Amino acid sequence: MRSRNRQYNVRGRALFVGVALAFASSALVARAGYLQLVNNDFLQQQGDARFLREIPIPVSRGMITDRNGEPLAVSSPVESIWANPQALLQHAGRIPELAGALRTDEAALAERIQARADREFVYLRRHMNPDDAEAILALGIPGVHSQREFRRFYPQGEVVAHVLGFTNIDERGQEGLELAFDEWLTGREGRKRIIRDRRGRIVENVDLVRAPEPGRDLALSIDRRIQYLAWRELNAALQRHDASAGSVVVMDVRSGEILAMVNAPSYNPNARHTAQRGAMRNRAVTDVLEPGSVIKTLTVAAALETGRVTPETVVPTSPGFMTVHRHTVRDIRNFGTLSVTGLLTKSSNVASVKLAQDMPPEHLFDVLNRFGLGQPTGSGFPGEAAGVLPGVRNWGPVERATISFGYGVSTTPLQLAQAYAAIGNGGRLVTPTFVHGGQVQSRQIIDPQLARQLVDMLETVTGPEGSATRARVMGYRVAGKTGTSRKASVGGYQRRYLSLFAGLVPASDPRLAMVVVVDDPKGEGYFGGLVAAPVFAGVMDGALRLLDVPPDASEQWYAQLPPVVAPVYDDGAPAEAEVVPGAIPGSVGP
Repeated sequence: MRSRNRQYNVRGRALFVGVALAFASSALVARAGYLQLVNNDFLQQQGDARFLREIPIPVSRGMITDRNGEPLAVSSPVESIWANPQALLQHAGRIPELAGALRTDEAALAERIQARADREFVYLRRHMNPDDAEAILALGIPGVHSQREFRRFYPQGEVVAHVLGFTNIDERGQEGLELAFDEWLTGREGRKRIIRDRRGRIVENVDLVRAPEPGRDLALSIDRRIQYLAWRELNAALQRHDASAGSVVVMDVRSGEILAMVNAPSYNPNARHTAQRGAMRNRAVTDVLEPGSVIKTLTVAAALETGRVTPETVVPTSPGFMTVHRHTVRDIRNFGTLSVTGLLTKSSNVASVKLAQDMPPEHLFDVLNRFGLGQPTGSGFPGEAAGVLPGVRNWGPVERATISFGYGVSTTPLQLAQAYAAIGNGGRLVTPTFVHGGQVQSRQIIDPQLARQLVDMLETVTGPEGSATRARVMGYRVAGKTGTSRKASVGGYQRRYLSLFAGLVPASDPRLAMVVVVDDPKGEGYFGGLVAAPVFAGVMDGALRLLDVPPDASEQWYAQLPPVVAPVYDDGAPAEAEVVPGAIPGSVGP
């Protein structure tokens, strides 16, 4: 009896369980049908959460070209390999194979993946050749993928490096014009929704969330051909004179466009890791220097503007030196009596000081300030230095004297180019620009007639009696001024020099202004007329012809001229002033 009851109970229970399971199965089937056929949003959302992704659409950074459309900076497509650590660690046995393909240390790669085990994305190697990336993907390692990116490439290498600067690995500007125009050049990446399979492969493009906007191109004022000429001539001068560094700026006097800006030593922006310390600095914009005799032109401009002197006014300089508050100012030799024009021709420190003493210091300060000294040029170049022009309240007799021939005031090569361009532009100071075809910004700072007088006076500097005969360019009249200044250091001035030349060409109607600075030339030939002036001639000889500027001294083409040699006085010194022990510190001539 008991066994029958027990059997009956077992059957009842089995029947109950069977009915319950049948009911549950029916409920599940009904629910599944309802979710799939009637209300399928839930399953769609859950499926999307596992396989639907929103990914960026990379865009190319805008191209930078020179004024003639030649590419200076372009973005090339590359591939970057990345991994999902969670998926890759499930197949950790293939990490050694992956390390070999990436040419990296196996232990370091494994440690890197393990440290990011809670993430779904980690870069393994960026900016690879697309073929190399494809070979890695062909291994079929789970969790390893690639994505398209862009890498910046600079076809001209070190020739334009300091102007362009460079970008980081994410193509954001870090230096130079890449930084200054970063927002203009950087595009806006797009976004799209895609479906990946369980191996991470894209199987369907679902939706375009945001269309990509490529970066805008930028046409610079730089002329690639003139830039190369300047780079070649400057580097040749540095080798010839065993100099440590140098800068060249070439500027269109009317538009303010910078046609060339070169510094040496330079670096290759395509391989920045090989650059020497300090080589990335754009010295023409960021470094200040005491310009020496190049400033005498502005001192003469101030004197002429007072109306007290003319280009023919006589200035006695005998016996070749003078005392200013127990300090001695000297010329290289006793020039005797000079005209104001002769002051520039011979580069007389004594005559320059006498002109400065004959005018109110406020007036000299005002003229120097109008020419842009002590303030940024407005070029917009990152890190541009303003230079130093001491307030006139700080000028004593010694300061007024030294400033008149280029000491106690600091400028950049770009500032000097802007100042000389204003002289060649009829007295209009133009804001330098690195963009081709932009709006010209200028203001009148001196009378046009006075500017014309200055150009004519500066032309004598490159004449037979001047200190810059080596700046001559066949077929063209050249106006300019040499400068040779001692370098300041802690405790005083060293017997190390800066050689400068600032010039305008063609002198009859100036088109180009150019400044050359050579830092620390070795040997006896450290004067501006011997070191910097030939660089000017070498660059302008090609640039004027490339720009198709008509010659204004065509008679030179037919004349049989002897080789140009710097004039030598009876004491064997070039026609430039020299440092004399006991003089005002830094008292160097042209």
